[in-house]
Amino acid sequence: MRPYFLAAALAALTLPATAYAETACGGDFAGFIADAKAEAVANGTDAATADRFFAGLRKDDAVLRADRAQGVFQKPFIEFSRRLISNDRINRGRANAEKYDAVFDRIEADYGVSRAVLLAFWAFETDYGAIQGDFNTTNALATLAHDCRRPELFRPQLFAALELFERGEFDPATTTGAWAGEIGMVQMLPRDIIENGVDGDGDGKVSLKTSAADALMSGGKMLQSLGWRANEPWLAEVSLPQDFDWSQTGLETTKPVSEWQAMGVSPRNGPLAEGLTASVLLPQGRGGPAFIAYPNFRVYFEWNQSFTYVMTAAYFATRLDGAQVYDAGNPAPGLSGDAMKTLQTKLQAKGYDVGKIDGILGSGTRAGVRAEQARLGMPVDGWPTPELLNQL
Repeated sequence: MRPYFLAAALAALTLPATAYAETACGGDFAGFIADAKAEAVANGTDAATADRFFAGLRKDDAVLRADRAQGVFQKPFIEFSRRLISNDRINRGRANAEKYDAVFDRIEADYGVSRAVLLAFWAFETDYGAIQGDFNTTNALATLAHDCRRPELFRPQLFAALELFERGEFDPATTTGAWAGEIGMVQMLPRDIIENGVDGDGDGKVSLKTSAADALMSGGKMLQSLGWRANEPWLAEVSLPQDFDWSQTGLETTKPVSEWQAMGVSPRNGPLAEGLTASVLLPQGRGGPAFIAYPNFRVYFEWNQSFTYVMTAAYFATRLDGAQVYDAGNPAPGLSGDAMKTLQTKLQAKGYDVGKIDGILGSGTRAGVRAEQARLGMPVDGWPTPELLNQL
């Protein structure tokens, strides 16, 4: 898997109903596996089945290195989106839309999810199925469940893989995928496969690695289960007047589209979706591109929690749907990764919850930036600049 693909495992997930030690992690890896196997048996798995599933599991240090090597998400939206979106990727997306037209018709009818949205995920997650990852899935899940960063996320997925194994739908020795345990063309975790897997090609199996129909239908069902609103837009580029109230931008502020229009928000690609509520987003501040984000945009964060990834995936979907290239404008210079870490440290010292000091402009850091911009009398557009850092 290419290093700039973020694992969909960062998504917010619903934990299964089985009982398990909520934060069991760390310590001797063999002991950890023995405890997990005992827990599986206690929850009803046949002992011989558990032995076969857990036999030979090993800690994969390459998984841990991948988990900690996500510096690409320090890139600003313009640079990141230009890196991921190319004419070739657009052309192949449109070719796949035509090739699988009947499948996408079914997805749009059954789940109300635009083909452009799924094509964008398919492109970014695996380059339309070409790069699905070669990490052993069971080892990856066990490694991340053992690691104490996010055991509450990955331990349930290890048991979900066991459930698939019990059904005869998963081979712990040969199943491979992304470093964070996702499988198939649109990269779904085992619990998501259990809950949303669809046999799209009618062969009696859910084969997310080899069947585009299965993968795309499953992805559509998953988005619906996460709250996708049928046949509604998700994102559109807009133009804003020079005297716009920048403090009203950001996901924290939602207004009816009619109110945004009254404030001077105008579309660049067709009419705005009247009757819906929306937020106005400035991924690189008031000097850069501007977008209006409808309720479906928020569903993207259930698939993936990186704001940069979400903005890029949502924007790419609009391109596949016929939108023009965004107006990059002339954004103010941003901060380097190290400077962003310095900013986060200063914000944290002032009491803001910025999460991990990682140099990534996440929602907590943006909120702190906006609050400090307001305090300092600067335009409140959520974009951290050297000027802001100097004033802090």
